[in-house]
Amino acid sequence: MFNTKKWALVALLVALGAVVLAACTPTTETVTVEVTRVVTETVVEEGQTVEVTRVVTETVVETVEVEPDAQPAGPKDLIVCMAQEPDTMYPYGGSMLAASAVQHAIFENNITTLSYSYQAQGIEKIPSLADGDAVLNVVEVQPGDMIRDATDTVVAWGEGVTVVNSDGEEVTFDGNPVMLDQLVVDFTMKARTWSDGTPVTAEDSVYSFGLNAEPDTPIGKYVVERTASYEATGDLSVRWTGMPGFRDATYYTNFWAPMPQHVWGGFSAAELLEAEESSRLPVGDGPFAIQEWVAGDSIRLTPNEFYYQEGLPYLDSVTYKFIPDTNQLIAQLLSGACDIGTQDGMDAGQAPFLIEAENNGLLTPYFQTGTVYEHIDFGIDSAGDYGDGVGRPDWFEDVRVRQAMTMCTDRQGMVDNILFGRSEVIHTYVPSVHPLYPEGLTEWPYDVEAANALLDEAGYVDGDGDGIREDPTTGVPFHVTLGTTTGNEMRQQLTQIFKENQLECGIDVELYYLPSSEWFADGPDGVLFGRRYDLGEFAWLTGVEPSCTLYLGSQVPGPPEEADLYPSGWGGQNNAGWRNEEFDAACQRALGALPGTEDYEQGHKDAQVVFSEQVPVIPLFLRLKVAAARPNVLNFGVDPTQNSEMYNIFEIDLQQ
Repeated sequence: MFNTKKWALVALLVALGAVVLAACTPTTETVTVEVTRVVTETVVEEGQTVEVTRVVTETVVETVEVEPDAQPAGPKDLIVCMAQEPDTMYPYGGSMLAASAVQHAIFENNITTLSYSYQAQGIEKIPSLADGDAVLNVVEVQPGDMIRDATDTVVAWGEGVTVVNSDGEEVTFDGNPVMLDQLVVDFTMKARTWSDGTPVTAEDSVYSFGLNAEPDTPIGKYVVERTASYEATGDLSVRWTGMPGFRDATYYTNFWAPMPQHVWGGFSAAELLEAEESSRLPVGDGPFAIQEWVAGDSIRLTPNEFYYQEGLPYLDSVTYKFIPDTNQLIAQLLSGACDIGTQDGMDAGQAPFLIEAENNGLLTPYFQTGTVYEHIDFGIDSAGDYGDGVGRPDWFEDVRVRQAMTMCTDRQGMVDNILFGRSEVIHTYVPSVHPLYPEGLTEWPYDVEAANALLDEAGYVDGDGDGIREDPTTGVPFHVTLGTTTGNEMRQQLTQIFKENQLECGIDVELYYLPSSEWFADGPDGVLFGRRYDLGEFAWLTGVEPSCTLYLGSQVPGPPEEADLYPSGWGGQNNAGWRNEEFDAACQRALGALPGTEDYEQGHKDAQVVFSEQVPVIPLFLRLKVAAARPNVLNFGVDPTQNSEMYNIFEIDLQQ
């Protein structure tokens, strides 16, 4: 249902359209003009009739259409409207999307992640084994040396440790050295300058690595902990050396963006989280520099006079305005007070207004499927005293039940009704445009007749004629619960559609909603990751690398004292409790290989084929990234795997 505010926005859109049309309509004036014409006349000269051409000038009064006076080209001042104010400009101080939108203007992108791939921008190229700027060496590891073991843990090579050696064999410590693979990768930065005129050097990148490693720096340490060394090899070149045994599939991204050591070097890692020089007005190497930050209102930037890309940026200034109310944000876009509205302030619910604005020539909306996908998980293997024959029948262990319920889910209807047809149904944990999307996937279409036939085959029938099937062993009615988070209109809509769909197949679904803090709490008490649910709806993040790790048997959350069965303890992510040896083998094959190899590509593809046939979860659809811009904004767009749409602020322009 549309609320009053939204209808008011439609009225504003129509009114603004009328104003724009009126402003663009030519006016008529009566003017006096001199007209020069070439005239051909017939005359008689010396008794002969001849044609004579002459030029004449006449003064005439005409009514003409006069276009509005063209305004002289003014400064190109871009106004970007966001729903949230960034928490910090310090790249290691937070992860807000709003902060990323501004940081792209201040700090250079060294590697972009467009369209499920990687591209070099601030570095000369993406290193590769094929080109020789990445090499895989075989090294001898002595007892006591630090290595990455077979469980992906950094330990000293010693008693009780097992590794995968350079021949791909599992070897347990026996007191002797072992031969392991070790990656070495070289990166070269493009020459550039900080916005205060100081050259950027490789030592600034090494300094950045050191900041990342500091305990007080709130950023992931996974790669840092698996790094043997990170060192400058020249004025603009650095070398990353991985821990022996660490075959990192994304080795070519292990470059640390340079940070201004000459400015920040006097601060501790903890102090940098709050210092104005890092969190509010940092020196950067990007296309713009912050001039002013008015808390609660805006951030204004002007071009970095030392930016290394000649002729860029195109803009004379960029102002980021903070407008928390979505309706106000769109209204300011429509009125021209904003040039761009970012994705943090919009969602699919604004699609009708944005499409209408596009039809009126007022805005250009962008609807892009992203990397977040919604899904409904089966409680295949529940924990403790919940389900699996204890609290309820073991409904979901039978793959035919999962397949039938998937066919009984109108996923395209969800896309059409909730996302206005702008997204896509997915059949695995990556979208169909992903370069590792395989042939041979099992796609379960919305087919109520086939779903009912499959449930009949599995023995779930409606014996008493009340419209609800019963468990073939216990006779318990097929009644299950579906939980998700509160306060999410999209999830309320999709769960209601799912409930209605399943009734067509004789399955009674009861809906419930919990606060995120309860829904996503760790086990054993948490609902989702404590494996204490029937059906659970939420979202996972995919990306450039397929996320098969989410469904590994080793990722089933459970009691850490049962380490053989639950090696990840309650921190595991496979909340469905699904275990499949064929899937695990394919996923591990991919994880143990490097990009470009057959094991890497085929392993990821084979894992998805198994996943799609077994359906441990019902993949629903990709969430949308929604943004909008004025028609005169050039070179703006939204990409599925590049997080912020402001990644190319250096080449965004305004047509005048």
